[in-house]
Amino acid sequence: MSGPTERVVRDVSRVIVLDGDDAVLLLQGFDPADATAGRWWFTPGGGVEGSETRQAAALRELEEETGLRIDSVTRVPGERRAVFEFDGRVWQQHEHYFAARVRRFELDDSGWTEGERRSLLGARWWSAEAIATSSERFFPENLIELVDVARSTLDGSLSRDPSD
Repeated sequence: MSGPTERVVRDVSRVIVLDGDDAVLLLQGFDPADATAGRWWFTPGGGVEGSETRQAAALRELEEETGLRIDSVTRVPGERRAVFEFDGRVWQQHEHYFAARVRRFELDDSGWTEGERRSLLGARWWSAEAIATSSERFFPENLIELVDVARSTLDGSLSRDPSD
């Protein structure tokens, strides 16, 4: 039996959402096409559509996946390239990160797509300490470092990149 043959190549915007205590909001997902793949936690975000900017995609995806509507996000230094199998396809992603500091809120999943409804289990606010000591899987693999960079960027201790 051969693996997936359809390849999806996409530019992705992800948002590191921090509350006032620096806890990060993560979504929990799984692969609906592979029951053996387990579960994992990751930042909200998704593919850039059409001619939208990466920042616009970050804001749209954040609202669709969490129900949170905000006016802006801040670009975070760093990118990730990832290739993985998911839902019967091979995904090749170039991920760009943004950050926002918000008041803690409850997830609103009313904007989830059919695909998200098949592959998402919910959300949770995580402290860096909880992530570091957890046996759960997190993506990207350097999530704690990325959260630290996001916090520093939002606090103004790193220069902000106005491009998106």
